[in-house]
Amino acid sequence: MKNHLLALSITLALASVSSLVQAQGNIAAGKQKAAACGACHGEDGNSLISTFPKLAQQHGSYLTQQLRAFKEGVRKNAVMSPLAMALSDEDMADIAEYYAAQKVSANAEPTLPPTDDDDVKAEDGAAKKPATIETLLAQGGNLYRNGDIPRAVSACIACHGPYGEGNKPASFPALKSQHADYLIKALSDFKSDQRSNNPENIMHMIAKKMTDEEIKAVSYKISTMK
Repeated sequence: MKNHLLALSITLALASVSSLVQAQGNIAAGKQKAAACGACHGEDGNSLISTFPKLAQQHGSYLTQQLRAFKEGVRKNAVMSPLAMALSDEDMADIAEYYAAQKVSANAEPTLPPTDDDDVKAEDGAAKKPATIETLLAQGGNLYRNGDIPRAVSACIACHGPYGEGNKPASFPALKSQHADYLIKALSDFKSDQRSNNPENIMHMIAKKMTDEEIKAVSYKISTMK
């Protein structure tokens, strides 16, 4: 009887491992299936265009979640939505696992685009001295670590980790070395309701309380994390 129970336990354990491996996807298969993604996201998931996100070293669970959101219409994008519609669950798992296995590339030192000093104003309309990259990085670092308690802006570190590594079990994305331009757009889209149709999404609640300068500052800081 004990032998039968042991055999059953081993069989169930092996079945669980097999299911886990299948759920995680196949890296080799994912590389082939991701070939079409390279035009925007780079062959290894390190996009060369700053408005397209890097996918390298991103958690597979998060990538799969986002592909499903595109396919189901929860998240809308003129390019990604039709592409995701053609993917099976297995395709998504394979592609996600391939990108998760790649190493994200470091970014060059951030620089600010030129601005017309006469056009720089605070959100209340008052004239304001343009911020330097140094002050923005310092502001972004403080916001990432500590948030802005008086305005109920949560610290990014709580969900995305001290080094921007994210939280795989919770499917919170890794942010380190992401393009600043993409992060600025993503946060701005959360703030304006352009991204996600769920008003209770945590990123909606946070981004809506952030100023445009704070969005820029934390995005530049995250882009320097390695």
